[in-house]
Amino acid sequence: MATSALTVTGLADLLDRQARARPHSPALLVGDERVPLSYEALDALADRMAGRFAAAGLRAGDVLGLALGNTAEFVGALLGAARAGVVAAPLDPALPEAELRARIDGLGARAVLGTDGLAAVEVGAGASRRMRPDHALVLFTAGATGRARGVPLTHANVAASVHNVCATYALGPEDATVAVMPFFHGHGLFASLLSTLASGGRVLLPAGGRFSAGTFWADLRAAGASWFTAVPTIHEALLDRSSEAADLDAPPPLRFVRSCGAPLNAASQRALERMFGAPLLSAYGMTEAAHQIASEPLPERGPLKHGTVGRATGVGLRIVGQDGRVCPAGVRGEVWVRGPSVAGGGDGWLRTRDLGWLDEDGYLSLAGRIESLIVRRGRTISPEYVEDVLAGCPSVAEAAVFAVADRVDAAVVVRGEECVSPSEILRYCRGRLAAVAVPDRVVLVAALPRTAQGGLDRLAVRERYG
Repeated sequence: MATSALTVTGLADLLDRQARARPHSPALLVGDERVPLSYEALDALADRMAGRFAAAGLRAGDVLGLALGNTAEFVGALLGAARAGVVAAPLDPALPEAELRARIDGLGARAVLGTDGLAAVEVGAGASRRMRPDHALVLFTAGATGRARGVPLTHANVAASVHNVCATYALGPEDATVAVMPFFHGHGLFASLLSTLASGGRVLLPAGGRFSAGTFWADLRAAGASWFTAVPTIHEALLDRSSEAADLDAPPPLRFVRSCGAPLNAASQRALERMFGAPLLSAYGMTEAAHQIASEPLPERGPLKHGTVGRATGVGLRIVGQDGRVCPAGVRGEVWVRGPSVAGGGDGWLRTRDLGWLDEDGYLSLAGRIESLIVRRGRTISPEYVEDVLAGCPSVAEAAVFAVADRVDAAVVVRGEECVSPSEILRYCRGRLAAVAVPDRVVLVAALPRTAQGGLDRLAVRERYG
């Protein structure tokens, strides 16, 4: 693993070792021309941004909203804010104006840096506030099953998360990646950006500051990427455009591909491994734990168990039943986690509200969110399990299962031009599910609503198709 990650204590010193050891090595590749920005230049940019924030009147503990895409300005501002003692709150710049304003007010932000520059925030209902000196970030949860909320993370949380990711994947200066996931969420921020910079690698920031399936293969080659991470919906989109990889000859040799954020079906996992010629490692994370909690190991470090999200990475992990007792291997319960990357610190356990079980080797399998469970005729149904069965039906690309009163419905997306009827899908389910779990109704849809991070937006599914 990269020993440099061990020296990081937070965002403020994230670049220190690399700026000294390899000042002229590229840290970022930026924009249409993939212009290299060296560690020395990025270090200087962070210092300039720190000075800019101080000149604007921002003081230690003030909150700064960052409503930018995956750009060099975002990276410089994030690191510069930390050097000025300012707490950064990355925000999705594509949010509707009312929602963006509500988040800014809720944060008590003193200022916001957006594409139009740095703007002071008028003090309103959410009066500006100062946070503790050890706070580094406020990240918003995905909001897939409830309203998104801000999670304060300390510099110690950041350092622990970066160390865990670097250690899990043995990241070092020879590694490079493409920033597929947005930096306003933990997946892209910790796994792609911060861990790569801490370990001395390079990150390609796609043109326009956001992922494009149309430029991905060229970006991968331009970066000389050794790995990348994405949510399953993006992996599926890449599979759909696999012919573009052939047009550019073979993709660059990757050490591994990472998937996180939602379950990836087994067929897609196998197809991705064939396409990239590299192992696909499933991981599990959440905002409250500064992203990564568990991951399948590199093949040389342990067996891959597809269908699981691997072993705990730098945290304590246990499965707890409704009676409050720790469950033995193979028994399902709620996933609890604790460790230095978990918000709030201390020795307390974070109850994730995710259901799962551990096997004899400590590999974690997930069974969905507690909030998503459907109770029908006295039986508890996991919508994720039913969705997995539906995904195995020929010509079904993806599905979302939800409850409407005492009925179970499924919204289903079919592949390409293939024609399949709701009755055929239901017939497929009846042969593979208990009667109580078979949907009452299947509605064919063009696409399923997603959160900004690419996860299934279950609230929107129910509102749109219920």
